[in-house]
Amino acid sequence: MAAREGSLEAPTRHPIAWKTGEFYDEGAAFQELERIFDICHGCRRCVSLCGAFPTLFDLVDEGKTGEVDGVEKQDFWKVVDQCYLCDLCYMTKCPYVPPHEWNLDFPHTMLRAKSIKFKKGEVSFGEKFLSSTDVHGQFAGIPVVVQVANAVNQTKPMRAAMEKTLHVDRNAWLPALATRKFRKAAPKSADAPVTDGERSPGKVAIFATCYVNYNEPGIGMDLLKILAHNGIPYELVHKEKCCGMPKLELGDLESVDASKQANIPVLAKYAREGYAILSAVPSCTLMFKQEIPLMYPDDADVLAVRDAMWDPFEYLGARRRDGLLKTEFPQPLGKVSYHVPCHGRVQNIGKKTEELLKLIPGTTVQTTERCSGHAGTFGVKKPYHEVAMKIGKPLFKKMAEQAPDYISSDCPLGGHHIAQGFDVNGLGTPQLAHPLSLVRKAYGIE
Repeated sequence: MAAREGSLEAPTRHPIAWKTGEFYDEGAAFQELERIFDICHGCRRCVSLCGAFPTLFDLVDEGKTGEVDGVEKQDFWKVVDQCYLCDLCYMTKCPYVPPHEWNLDFPHTMLRAKSIKFKKGEVSFGEKFLSSTDVHGQFAGIPVVVQVANAVNQTKPMRAAMEKTLHVDRNAWLPALATRKFRKAAPKSADAPVTDGERSPGKVAIFATCYVNYNEPGIGMDLLKILAHNGIPYELVHKEKCCGMPKLELGDLESVDASKQANIPVLAKYAREGYAILSAVPSCTLMFKQEIPLMYPDDADVLAVRDAMWDPFEYLGARRRDGLLKTEFPQPLGKVSYHVPCHGRVQNIGKKTEELLKLIPGTTVQTTERCSGHAGTFGVKKPYHEVAMKIGKPLFKKMAEQAPDYISSDCPLGGHHIAQGFDVNGLGTPQLAHPLSLVRKAYGIE
């Protein structure tokens, strides 16, 4: 299919028709895969984004005809397996997304294929376990169990066993369990003078996220300290379940539905009471802003939550525009190499984290917009860890150029992947710190 000039209109997303029978019809799905692959083959502008596109183009070039019709249909799964739903092709590269007449949505077509694969029972136990974040997290906060688990998980025999049974690459970085969960350690709420800005709500509800709650509660604590420093009252969402993103990436849409049924009624109450809902992990924020609304386009509660959900730096930026954010930073940070994660970029909020970091005196910020390659559980799996490190290598090198004092990413998992990339490639040993932790430090807050 010959390439044509793309649409100049803003991209729009169609609802995900996951409740229809046709969605899971493998024959119909393969017809759509072939149509989309044909368009991508004729364009190839996304070749550098991830492993899915080079895999596709190699299959085409090495096929019988040099076109998509020469690729064995079962080889389409090789392309699907390389996609980790970062959405960058849709939001930043592809000129043929809706409203263009070709109506190309590569990530959601991959999601459809992943859902069919999951329905067919072709997803391994290890992949299911890795995506079950609330299952892992039940052991967090039990000191003896945590200490033993964290120690054992770093031993060579255990990593070899995990590689064999769960297909977790023995060389991949894995998060440690926290000795105390964020939701247990943090104050449940904090009162402060409420000054309602016209554009930014004056009170905040915190959706902790699995990662902050079970693995790095310090990120959540730093967010609370920043809010308190700025006189912004907050509450922890009184109960929560995983946002569903790990299950979405697996194609397990029934589990996504279960998370939605648990979270949305709770969050909708906060939304309707005028709270800004903040999540410190971009993938979780995106789940409520985009993926769940596209799965439930007519659900009023889902749409209310979508409209109330904020990235933390998006929220702090709005408070600054309203003249309600303190911008006195007594502690300089030196050289910061900051990474904009994929799921932050596709929220279309601009470089809010960079803007705030650049307000800090004595601080130089180098910003890089490129995929780290980690992508949720993708980067720790045995078949893909080396691919993930290869995808991230240009980013690692770019971030190392100014010999930074700190490396930082809004995505905590991506940040650790970048730190591992620095180590593996001998790029130096800067300190890894989440942007919220950097702002807390710059404020001089202990």
